[in-house]
This record gives sequence, structure tokens and C-alpha cells, in this order.
Amino acid sequence: MTEEIATIVRLSLLVGGVATLGMLPVAFGLAWILARAEFPGKVILDGIIHLPLVVPPVVTGWMLLLAFAPEGPLGAPLERWFGISVMFRWTGAAIAAGIMALPLMVRAMRLSIESVDQRLEQAARTLGAGRWRAFATITLPLASPGVIAGVVLGFARSLGEFGATITFVSNVPGETQTLPLAIYAALQQPGSEAVVWRLAGISVALSLIALIVSEMIARQQGRRLNVL
Repeated sequence: MTEEIATIVRLSLLVGGVATLGMLPVAFGLAWILARAEFPGKVILDGIIHLPLVVPPVVTGWMLLLAFAPEGPLGAPLERWFGISVMFRWTGAAIAAGIMALPLMVRAMRLSIESVDQRLEQAARTLGAGRWRAFATITLPLASPGVIAGVVLGFARSLGEFGATITFVSNVPGETQTLPLAIYAALQQPGSEAVVWRLAGISVALSLIALIVSEMIARQQGRRLNVL
């Protein structure tokens, strides 16, 4: 592995990790609301959350570009108050990857939360457990396989994100050029088939490792819950 490829892999892991961890509390909160709450406009919220799955990724990237531009509704206050800009930076790539991964994370977590028997939570509350203790000792452990699945799916999706990223923060080597963008750039250069094969192989290997680890953790967690 050359130093250039190593840099691309490290950047991809950084972007994927930050995107997944950053979206984890957001995804769990949205999944909880969709699973447990009833309110007007719930269907609309569900549709907005899953919109990145159905619209072209370029559209998502364009909307992020408008939002985080120097004069955009999010970019202007970040620049004015904190001196922060995510344009053409790896942080912008992480935002794009996180937005694209969010629907998959929310869906997996929502299904897991919905499968938790609320009578167990009520029993814990009856026995004196507070709301947060019942959540920490009953709900979260029972929903953890879905949470883990959502995290891994989000991470794998972040590693493969292309359209929104290149539209939002462009393809800047060493800054925003993750594995998919590097593969695209190599495909534009004659005689780069060997580089494409290496990058594609690394991408597939990382995604496969993530899925295998997820399955192992989910099975271990399932066995532990069955024992309990």
C-alpha cells in the first residue's frame, strides 16, 4: 500500500467514523420519536428523514452546499460566530456522509425499539425504577442489536458515499478525497486500472469487515439477553 492510498484509507475511516458517531444520537432520538410518539405530521417527518434514500445524492449535496455556503442559513452563523467553515474540508465530507447514512440508521433502530415489549418497561417502573433507569436497564439492552446494526450500516454507507460528497465539498486530495472519490478520480486517468482494483478491493474489504463485526456483536448480545 502506497502512502497516497494509506492517506485515502485513513481519511475514509475518519470521515466514516465521525459521520456515524455524530449521527448516532440524532438517529436514535428520531428512531425513538417515530417508534413511540404519535403526533400530527409524523408521516411527513418520516418521509423527510428517508428522503436521502430516494432523491439523487447530487440533490442532497446541492442542498448541503446551499445550507453551508458562506451566506447560507447554517454556513453564515458558523463562519460569523465560530470562524468555522466546512466547505472543501473533511468535516464537510463527514456531514454529507452522515446525512446519507441517517435514514439507514434510523430505520434499523426504529424497528428494534418497536420490538421492545413496553410491558417490561412498565413492570420496571412499577417496581420502583425511574424513567431513565428503566430505559438504561430494559429498553436500551433489548434494542441494542438494532442500534449496533444501525451504527454499522451507517458506517458502511458512509464509506461508500460519493454523490453528495463530491457535490458538496468537491474532490480535494488529502482533504475530502475518500475511497469512492479516489476510485472515480483514478477511473478518469488512463492506465490506472491497478490503482482502481486496489482501492475497490480495500473498500469492499472494509465494508465486509464492518458487517462481519456487526453480526458477531449482535449474536453475542443476543446470546447474553437470552441468558438473562
